[in-house]
Amino acid sequence: MKSREMPERRAEVTEAELFFNRTGIMANPDLGAELLQGAKKTIPSSESDGKQVDANRADYLNEGLPIGSPPVIVINDQQGEEALAADADRMSVLLDKLGERLAFERQGTRLYEAFIQKLEQIASEESAGPSSEDLRHICEEELEHFKVLQKAISGIGGDATVETPSADVVGVLSYGIMQIVSDPRTTIPQTLQAILSAELADNDGWQMLKELAGQLGFSDLETKCEKAFEEEQEHLENVRGWLSEITLSEGVGEERIPEPKTHRRSAKRLKRSAEPRSSKRTKNVRRKSTKKRK
Repeated sequence: MKSREMPERRAEVTEAELFFNRTGIMANPDLGAELLQGAKKTIPSSESDGKQVDANRADYLNEGLPIGSPPVIVINDQQGEEALAADADRMSVLLDKLGERLAFERQGTRLYEAFIQKLEQIASEESAGPSSEDLRHICEEELEHFKVLQKAISGIGGDATVETPSADVVGVLSYGIMQIVSDPRTTIPQTLQAILSAELADNDGWQMLKELAGQLGFSDLETKCEKAFEEEQEHLENVRGWLSEITLSEGVGEERIPEPKTHRRSAKRLKRSAEPRSSKRTKNVRRKSTKKRK
């Protein structure tokens, strides 16, 4: 028996209909009222009041295993086994947080790479917001931070390829941010909003790592963390400023918003970069000579 062919039906949808937001209940009051009536008549699927669910969650919390294993020192020729055993707990915490920042900086580099690609593909007539050069500058610093952390972990005898528990957590945390940035449907302001969340977390992470390194006596690492923290503060200021400029220009018009602020480099970094190398050497020589006199 020959199957009956169904005629093709193509529903033509206008652009206005396609982009009309139908999520609100007030868009159709009659259907909204029916929805509320249906919800009231619906019989609950369970007679429990939720206590059994709480009990099940408590069982999972009591029986659940931790996320990952704490990192350990792999190579350290300067300390014996007894010294390593005594410092195991505090070094484990430091390696865990170093691994966390390492994972976040790696993801941060990928975030900005995806953002640069999106910015270069989207034709925008807006004067507000970042340029490709602005984003590339931040991306390069994120990559440099990653390399600093790699060397720091190896320098204290750790393995930079180990995924620490905190690194696992921030990997999941930043997954949603990457989805927003790489989504072709998201706009530049929406992408900046996602990046802003990443920069806020990154700033606090570097500040915590700097304080931890200082408390544990790693002065060289503390100095490097301080430098990275300053750069991350600039990233945060830039992203926050770009998002604010675009939002205000869309809301009130470009002619009514104040002149955008430039946050490319902090005053401290500008002074440090502008200072001649010879003067730095002179200062170091003076310090050394002063110490000898004392």
